[in-house]
Amino acid sequence: MRIAVTYENGMIGQHFGRAEHFKMYEIDNQTRTISASLVLDSNGAGHGALAGFLKEAGIEILICGGIGMGARAGLAQAGIEVFPGASGNADDAVEAFLKGNLAYNPDTDCNCHEHEHEHEHGECSHC
Repeated sequence: MRIAVTYENGMIGQHFGRAEHFKMYEIDNQTRTISASLVLDSNGAGHGALAGFLKEAGIEILICGGIGMGARAGLAQAGIEVFPGASGNADDAVEAFLKGNLAYNPDTDCNCHEHEHEHEHGECSHC
């Protein structure tokens, strides 16, 4: 199994569509442990291209912070299960996921593009 996490300086990135990096974890399915990991550069791919980017990398699970419904739909279509609303250290989150106790919010939504004009420099305070 392969898990990806939106990644910023060791932490879970809080805006899926602006993720410049993802940390990918290769999981040993028998022991449910991390067998390898590496940081992938999204090469500036935006919301629309990230689902294809992750699918091409063989990702089955995505752990992230904020994510919009359009991105969720694209990931679902690509066969990637999403665990949004997570925060903290990326490695710790994957370990928690593997133990069945990842803290996340399945109802997390980000509609930054619908109200981006309200934020200084286009930054979304909750994503």
